[in-house]
Amino acid sequence: MVITTDYAEAAVAIAPSPSVSSLRGLDGVNLFLAGVLSGFGPYVAAFLAEQNWTQENIGFALSAAGFVGLLSQLPGGALLDTIRSKRIAVALGAAMVAAGALIIALRPTFPLVLAALVLQGVTGGFLGLGIAAISLGLVGHAALAEQLGRNQRFASTGGMVAAGLFGLVAYFLSYRDIFFAAAALVLPLLAALCLIRPSDIHFGRASCLPEHQGPSAPPRVQLRSLLKNRGLLIFAGCVFLFQMANASMLPLTGEALVYSKEVRSSLIVSALIMVPQVIVAIMAPWAGRQANTRGRRPLLLVGFAALPIRALLFALTTNPMILIAAQVLDGVSATMLGVLTALIVADLTTGTGRFNLAQGFVGTTSGVGASLSTTISGLVAASLGRAAGFLGLAAVALAAVLLLWLLMPETNPSHKNELR
Repeated sequence: MVITTDYAEAAVAIAPSPSVSSLRGLDGVNLFLAGVLSGFGPYVAAFLAEQNWTQENIGFALSAAGFVGLLSQLPGGALLDTIRSKRIAVALGAAMVAAGALIIALRPTFPLVLAALVLQGVTGGFLGLGIAAISLGLVGHAALAEQLGRNQRFASTGGMVAAGLFGLVAYFLSYRDIFFAAAALVLPLLAALCLIRPSDIHFGRASCLPEHQGPSAPPRVQLRSLLKNRGLLIFAGCVFLFQMANASMLPLTGEALVYSKEVRSSLIVSALIMVPQVIVAIMAPWAGRQANTRGRRPLLLVGFAALPIRALLFALTTNPMILIAAQVLDGVSATMLGVLTALIVADLTTGTGRFNLAQGFVGTTSGVGASLSTTISGLVAASLGRAAGFLGLAAVALAAVLLLWLLMPETNPSHKNELR
């Protein structure tokens, strides 16, 4: 499949002009959504461990949520390519996350927690994809890199503040109260979403067909044609391996802290979450600018290379201070993946009208990797110990770096006129 820059030129002809209100609303959505989602992940694992769940049951519940999330990615992406109101999809996803948090807090039994995590997993087909689509529809492809950097800065700030708040809530109250706080954050999120003007979100531009201006759905390529895009397939494979190595690192650490009777476990878990958020908040706008000037591939290599180093450090020590310091590397990886994933997908799908479906495809492979990560690493850690679990994650992370280095092309149109 060959994609030229004709559509990029068309994008310039339709100059984006989003209002200040819409841009500020998008900032708020990123800020509060990250706070809501911070109530899940490591805190779920730690809370369930506190409720005397076994490692195997925790891993199964998290994996089930991940598999449901990946099943929602493709239909969610296809839906976002066709519906006019991306805001409704984001609002629906936020409400589902709040419902899941309340269920976990009120009834932490296996069937209900599993249902709540599945409900939260379904939102994977709406939330992240919807925000990326809104961003592209507001600012266009040419300004997308810097907007994604700004999105990541606000998301990281929200995640960092929420992690600190949730850590204090767990320390002075309980892990259960974290989920009440997470659900409450949905209210300011919905208020910020209302600030985004629907008229500012260009319908065609939000799916990588910038020349389309009519009210009807523009013509789009079929999924099987999209899957012939070699660059997209390679990128999806890289993300799969990355998430297979990355997704279970913090849950494994949170469980280990609780099982070891570490009295400061909630504060340590919060610190492990907050450190990378600080790095992302600092680096993300810079990464967005560098993606335009230096290209996508060099930055992606930096983000991927940080992962096996971090996994090795987690395998070699249980010292909380060293683990917290190692999370700087997680911040580097999160910055690069957070800014570059939607940007690379936009590069590879320009003119297809399938930006959101392609995001869903990459998200599906990412979800498969994350789900396998929590299941396999949990079994390995239970059988062979935590060090063996982290060494296995380091080996998968190294494979991701090699695949990226050997096969992934540069996708920045200004660095390469044709993508094959």
